[in-house]
Amino acid sequence: MMTVVGNNALICRPQSESCCASMKLGVLKLPACNCKAKSLGFHITGTEVKTTFLPHVRKTETSRTVHINGKSASSHQPGYNSNDEISAIDFSGFSGKSIPLTSTNGNSTNIVWHKCSVEKSDRQELLQQRGCVIWITGLSGSGKSTVACALGRGLHARGKLTYILDGDNVRHGLNRDLSFAAEDRAENIRRIGEVAKLFVDAGVICIASLISPYREERDACRASLPEGDFIEVFMDVPLHVCEARDPKGLYKLARAGKIKGFTGIDDPYEPPLKSEIVLRQNQGLCNSPDDFADVVISYLDKNGYLKA
Repeated sequence: MMTVVGNNALICRPQSESCCASMKLGVLKLPACNCKAKSLGFHITGTEVKTTFLPHVRKTETSRTVHINGKSASSHQPGYNSNDEISAIDFSGFSGKSIPLTSTNGNSTNIVWHKCSVEKSDRQELLQQRGCVIWITGLSGSGKSTVACALGRGLHARGKLTYILDGDNVRHGLNRDLSFAAEDRAENIRRIGEVAKLFVDAGVICIASLISPYREERDACRASLPEGDFIEVFMDVPLHVCEARDPKGLYKLARAGKIKGFTGIDDPYEPPLKSEIVLRQNQGLCNSPDDFADVVISYLDKNGYLKA
Protein backbone atom coordinates (compact mmCIF):
# COMPACT_ATOMS: atom_id res chain seq x y z
CA MET A 1 0.00 0.00 0.00
CA MET A 2 1.07 3.60 -0.54
CA THR A 3 1.78 5.14 2.87
CA VAL A 4 2.50 8.63 4.13
CA VAL A 5 5.48 8.76 6.46
CA GLY A 6 7.23 11.73 8.04
CA ASN A 7 7.08 14.83 5.88
CA ASN A 8 4.46 13.53 3.45
CA ALA A 9 6.86 11.07 1.77
CA LEU A 10 5.18 8.32 -0.26
CA ILE A 11 6.47 4.75 0.12
CA CYS A 12 5.20 1.48 -1.29
CA ARG A 13 4.82 -1.50 1.02
CA PRO A 14 3.91 -4.62 -1.00
CA GLN A 15 2.10 -7.28 1.01
CA SER A 16 3.32 -10.17 -1.18
CA GLU A 17 5.29 -10.79 -4.38
CA SER A 18 2.09 -11.29 -6.41
CA CYS A 19 0.14 -8.65 -4.62
CA CYS A 20 -1.98 -6.28 -6.69
CA ALA A 21 -2.96 -4.10 -3.75
CA SER A 22 -4.12 -0.57 -4.41
CA MET A 23 -2.02 2.42 -3.59
CA LYS A 24 -2.95 6.06 -3.17
CA LEU A 25 -1.39 9.13 -4.77
CA GLY A 26 -3.31 12.22 -3.67
CA VAL A 27 -6.93 11.12 -4.17
CA LEU A 28 -6.27 8.70 -7.09
CA LYS A 29 -6.11 4.96 -6.26
CA LEU A 30 -3.86 2.94 -8.58
CA PRO A 31 -2.96 -0.77 -8.82
CA ALA A 32 0.44 -1.44 -7.33
CA CYS A 33 1.48 -4.06 -9.88
CA ASN A 34 4.03 -2.73 -12.35
CA CYS A 35 2.25 -4.35 -15.28
CA LYS A 36 -0.94 -2.35 -14.71
CA ALA A 37 0.73 0.76 -13.37
CA LYS A 38 2.73 1.23 -16.58
CA SER A 39 -0.46 1.45 -18.60
CA LEU A 40 -1.45 4.42 -16.46
CA GLY A 41 1.87 6.15 -16.87
CA PHE A 42 3.41 4.93 -13.60
CA HIS A 43 6.69 3.05 -13.23
CA ILE A 44 7.51 1.18 -10.01
CA THR A 45 11.15 0.50 -9.21
CA GLY A 46 11.63 -1.10 -5.82
CA THR A 47 9.77 1.20 -3.46
CA GLU A 48 9.93 4.29 -5.69
CA VAL A 49 6.98 5.33 -7.81
CA LYS A 50 7.55 7.52 -10.87
CA THR A 51 4.99 8.97 -13.23
CA THR A 52 4.84 10.66 -16.62
CA PHE A 53 1.12 11.45 -16.67
CA LEU A 54 1.31 14.59 -14.53
CA PRO A 55 1.59 17.99 -16.25
CA HIS A 56 5.00 18.68 -17.71
CA VAL A 57 7.19 20.87 -15.61
CA ARG A 58 10.64 22.12 -16.46
CA LYS A 59 13.53 21.24 -14.16
CA THR A 60 15.55 24.32 -14.96
CA GLU A 61 12.68 26.74 -15.17
CA THR A 62 9.16 25.98 -13.96
CA SER A 63 6.30 27.86 -15.60
CA ARG A 64 3.57 28.64 -13.11
CA THR A 65 0.19 30.02 -14.03
CA VAL A 66 -0.87 32.86 -11.76
CA HIS A 67 -4.29 34.49 -11.89
CA ILE A 68 -4.27 38.19 -11.06
CA ASN A 69 -7.51 40.19 -11.30
CA GLY A 70 -9.03 37.56 -13.56
CA LYS A 71 -6.06 37.47 -15.98
CA SER A 72 -3.47 34.75 -16.31
CA ALA A 73 0.22 35.44 -16.11
CA SER A 74 3.33 33.30 -15.94
CA SER A 75 6.11 33.30 -13.41
CA HIS A 76 9.30 31.26 -13.58
CA GLN A 77 11.54 29.75 -10.98
CA PRO A 78 14.04 26.87 -10.77
CA GLY A 79 12.25 23.52 -10.90
CA TYR A 80 11.84 20.41 -13.01
CA ASN A 81 12.71 19.49 -16.59
CA SER A 82 9.74 18.40 -18.68
CA ASN A 83 11.84 15.60 -20.24
CA ASP A 84 12.63 13.97 -16.89
CA GLU A 85 10.47 11.47 -15.07
CA ILE A 86 9.32 12.84 -11.72
CA SER A 87 8.86 10.93 -8.49
CA ALA A 88 5.44 10.77 -6.85
CA ILE A 89 7.06 12.28 -3.75
CA ASP A 90 7.57 15.49 -5.72
CA PHE A 91 3.82 15.87 -6.11
CA SER A 92 2.54 14.88 -2.69
CA GLY A 93 -0.66 16.82 -2.18
CA PHE A 94 -0.95 17.71 -5.89
CA SER A 95 -4.56 18.74 -6.56
CA GLY A 96 -4.51 19.28 -10.31
CA LYS A 97 -4.93 23.05 -9.93
CA SER A 98 -2.51 25.85 -10.80
CA ILE A 99 0.26 26.05 -8.23
CA PRO A 100 -0.35 29.25 -6.20
CA LEU A 101 2.32 31.90 -6.20
CA THR A 102 3.83 32.38 -2.76
CA SER A 103 4.57 35.78 -1.27
CA THR A 104 6.68 37.44 1.40
CA ASN A 105 5.22 39.63 4.13
CA GLY A 106 7.69 41.08 6.60
CA ASN A 107 9.86 38.19 7.81
CA SER A 108 7.32 35.58 6.69
CA THR A 109 8.32 33.94 3.41
CA ASN A 110 6.68 31.40 1.08
CA ILE A 111 3.17 32.10 2.34
CA VAL A 112 -0.13 31.92 0.45
CA TRP A 113 -3.43 33.55 1.46
CA HIS A 114 -6.06 30.82 1.73
CA LYS A 115 -9.51 32.06 0.79
CA CYS A 116 -12.52 30.33 2.35
CA SER A 117 -16.02 30.06 0.95
CA VAL A 118 -17.62 31.56 4.08
CA GLU A 119 -16.77 35.25 3.89
CA LYS A 120 -17.21 38.36 6.00
CA SER A 121 -20.55 39.16 4.37
CA ASP A 122 -21.89 35.72 5.32
CA ARG A 123 -20.87 36.18 8.95
CA GLN A 124 -22.41 39.65 9.03
CA GLU A 125 -25.64 38.26 7.62
CA LEU A 126 -25.65 35.62 10.35
CA LEU A 127 -25.06 38.19 13.10
CA GLN A 128 -27.24 40.90 11.55
CA GLN A 129 -24.59 43.57 12.07
CA ARG A 130 -21.57 45.06 10.33
CA GLY A 131 -18.14 44.17 11.64
CA CYS A 132 -16.15 47.26 12.63
CA VAL A 133 -13.63 48.51 15.17
CA ILE A 134 -14.54 51.32 17.52
CA TRP A 135 -11.16 52.73 18.53
CA ILE A 136 -11.46 54.71 21.79
CA THR A 137 -8.38 56.86 22.40
CA GLY A 138 -7.50 59.41 25.05
CA LEU A 139 -5.35 60.15 28.06
CA SER A 140 -5.09 57.84 31.03
CA GLY A 141 -8.05 58.61 33.30
CA SER A 142 -10.21 60.01 30.49
CA GLY A 143 -12.76 57.21 30.92
CA LYS A 144 -11.95 55.01 27.92
CA SER A 145 -12.36 51.63 29.62
CA THR A 146 -15.49 52.72 31.49
CA VAL A 147 -17.13 53.96 28.30
CA ALA A 148 -16.03 50.82 26.44
CA CYS A 149 -17.78 48.62 29.01
CA ALA A 150 -20.91 50.78 28.91
CA LEU A 151 -20.88 50.58 25.11
CA GLY A 152 -20.45 46.82 25.13
CA ARG A 153 -23.30 46.50 27.62
CA GLY A 154 -25.57 48.74 25.55
CA LEU A 155 -24.89 46.86 22.31
CA HIS A 156 -25.30 43.51 24.03
CA ALA A 157 -28.74 44.62 25.22
CA ARG A 158 -29.60 45.23 21.56
CA GLY A 159 -28.55 41.68 20.65
CA LYS A 160 -25.25 42.71 19.05
CA LEU A 161 -22.02 40.75 19.39
CA THR A 162 -19.06 42.77 20.64
CA TYR A 163 -15.62 42.21 22.10
CA ILE A 164 -13.49 44.69 24.05
CA LEU A 165 -9.74 44.89 23.57
CA ASP A 166 -8.64 46.84 26.62
CA GLY A 167 -5.07 48.14 26.59
CA ASP A 168 -4.17 46.86 30.07
CA ASN A 169 -5.94 43.54 29.54
CA VAL A 170 -4.04 42.80 26.33
CA ARG A 171 -0.76 43.51 28.12
CA HIS A 172 -1.59 40.68 30.52
CA GLY A 173 -1.14 38.18 27.70
CA LEU A 174 -0.47 38.89 24.03
CA ASN A 175 1.60 42.02 24.67
CA ARG A 176 3.17 41.17 28.01
CA ASP A 177 6.61 41.17 26.35
CA LEU A 178 6.31 44.87 25.48
CA SER A 179 7.44 47.82 27.58
CA PHE A 180 6.20 51.40 27.44
CA ALA A 181 9.13 52.63 25.38
CA ALA A 182 8.11 54.41 22.17
CA GLU A 183 8.99 51.51 19.86
CA ASP A 184 7.16 49.00 22.06
CA ARG A 185 4.10 51.22 22.31
CA ALA A 186 4.04 51.35 18.51
CA GLU A 187 4.24 47.55 18.35
CA ASN A 188 1.51 47.31 20.99
CA ILE A 189 -0.81 49.32 18.76
CA ARG A 190 0.11 47.34 15.66
CA ARG A 191 -0.67 44.00 17.32
CA ILE A 192 -3.97 45.19 18.73
CA GLY A 193 -4.84 46.62 15.33
CA GLU A 194 -4.22 43.23 13.72
CA VAL A 195 -6.36 41.44 16.32
CA ALA A 196 -9.12 44.02 15.86
CA LYS A 197 -8.92 43.43 12.12
CA LEU A 198 -9.62 39.73 12.66
CA PHE A 199 -12.65 40.54 14.81
CA VAL A 200 -13.94 42.88 12.10
CA ASP A 201 -13.55 40.15 9.49
CA ALA A 202 -15.50 37.84 11.80
CA GLY A 203 -18.39 40.33 11.72
CA VAL A 204 -17.90 41.34 15.34
CA ILE A 205 -18.11 44.91 16.63
CA CYS A 206 -14.68 45.26 18.24
CA ILE A 207 -14.19 47.97 20.87
CA ALA A 208 -10.51 48.84 21.28
CA SER A 209 -9.88 50.94 24.37
CA LEU A 210 -6.33 52.15 24.85
CA ILE A 211 -4.35 55.38 25.11
CA SER A 212 -2.70 54.84 21.69
CA PRO A 213 -0.86 58.17 21.97
CA TYR A 214 0.70 58.34 18.52
CA ARG A 215 -1.32 59.51 15.56
CA GLU A 216 0.77 57.60 13.02
CA GLU A 217 0.01 54.21 14.59
CA ARG A 218 -3.71 54.91 14.89
CA ASP A 219 -3.82 56.02 11.26
CA ALA A 220 -1.96 52.86 10.24
CA CYS A 221 -4.65 50.75 11.92
CA ARG A 222 -7.31 52.71 10.06
CA ALA A 223 -5.49 52.24 6.75
CA SER A 224 -5.32 48.46 7.25
CA LEU A 225 -9.12 48.18 7.25
CA PRO A 226 -11.69 48.79 4.50
CA GLU A 227 -13.12 52.29 4.46
CA GLY A 228 -15.78 52.72 7.10
CA ASP A 229 -14.65 49.80 9.25
CA PHE A 230 -12.56 51.98 11.59
CA ILE A 231 -14.46 54.39 13.84
CA GLU A 232 -12.25 56.61 15.96
CA VAL A 233 -13.70 57.89 19.23
CA PHE A 234 -11.69 60.61 20.94
CA MET A 235 -12.17 61.04 24.68
CA ASP A 236 -11.41 64.76 24.73
CA VAL A 237 -10.81 65.22 28.44
CA PRO A 238 -8.20 67.81 29.53
CA LEU A 239 -5.02 66.65 31.26
CA HIS A 240 -5.81 68.46 34.50
CA VAL A 241 -9.16 66.66 34.75
CA CYS A 242 -7.56 63.26 34.11
CA GLU A 243 -4.82 63.99 36.63
CA ALA A 244 -7.36 65.07 39.24
CA ARG A 245 -9.20 61.77 38.79
CA ASP A 246 -6.01 59.64 38.72
CA PRO A 247 -7.97 56.38 39.28
CA LYS A 248 -4.83 54.21 39.23
CA GLY A 249 -2.52 56.63 41.03
CA LEU A 250 -0.24 56.70 38.00
CA TYR A 251 -0.10 60.48 37.57
CA LYS A 252 1.14 60.84 41.13
CA LEU A 253 3.89 58.29 40.48
CA ALA A 254 4.80 59.98 37.18
CA ARG A 255 5.04 63.40 38.84
CA ALA A 256 7.30 61.87 41.47
CA GLY A 257 9.57 60.50 38.75
CA LYS A 258 8.78 56.88 39.60
CA ILE A 259 7.23 56.22 36.17
CA LYS A 260 9.12 57.31 33.07
CA GLY A 261 7.57 57.97 29.68
CA PHE A 262 4.07 58.52 31.05
CA THR A 263 1.67 59.96 28.47
CA GLY A 264 0.79 63.56 29.19
CA ILE A 265 3.66 64.07 31.65
CA ASP A 266 6.96 63.25 29.95
CA ASP A 267 5.65 61.56 26.81
CA PRO A 268 3.36 63.27 24.26
CA TYR A 269 -0.23 62.50 23.37
CA GLU A 270 -1.14 63.36 19.79
CA PRO A 271 -4.89 64.03 19.64
CA PRO A 272 -6.82 62.83 16.58
CA LEU A 273 -7.45 65.35 13.82
CA LYS A 274 -10.47 63.77 12.17
CA SER A 275 -12.23 61.47 14.60
CA GLU A 276 -15.67 60.19 13.68
CA ILE A 277 -16.84 60.87 17.25
CA VAL A 278 -15.53 63.29 19.88
CA LEU A 279 -16.78 62.94 23.46
CA ARG A 280 -16.26 65.96 25.70
CA GLN A 281 -17.08 65.70 29.37
CA ASN A 282 -16.70 69.42 29.93
CA GLN A 283 -19.68 70.28 27.71
CA GLY A 284 -22.04 69.13 30.43
CA LEU A 285 -24.22 67.33 27.87
CA CYS A 286 -23.03 63.80 28.55
CA ASN A 287 -22.14 63.30 32.16
CA SER A 288 -22.23 59.54 32.50
CA PRO A 289 -20.58 56.57 30.71
CA ASP A 290 -24.02 55.39 29.54
CA ASP A 291 -24.65 58.80 27.98
CA PHE A 292 -21.36 58.58 26.11
CA ALA A 293 -22.18 55.03 25.01
CA ASP A 294 -25.55 56.19 23.69
CA VAL A 295 -23.78 58.75 21.49
CA VAL A 296 -21.69 55.99 19.91
CA ILE A 297 -24.65 53.63 19.55
CA SER A 298 -26.64 56.38 17.82
CA TYR A 299 -23.77 56.83 15.36
CA LEU A 300 -23.67 53.09 14.67
CA ASP A 301 -27.43 52.93 14.20
CA LYS A 302 -27.55 55.96 11.93
CA ASN A 303 -24.74 54.63 9.72
CA GLY A 304 -26.08 51.11 9.31
CA TYR A 305 -23.69 49.16 11.52
CA LEU A 306 -26.43 47.53 13.56
CA LYS A 307 -27.89 45.62 10.64
CA ALA A 308 -26.40 43.40 7.94
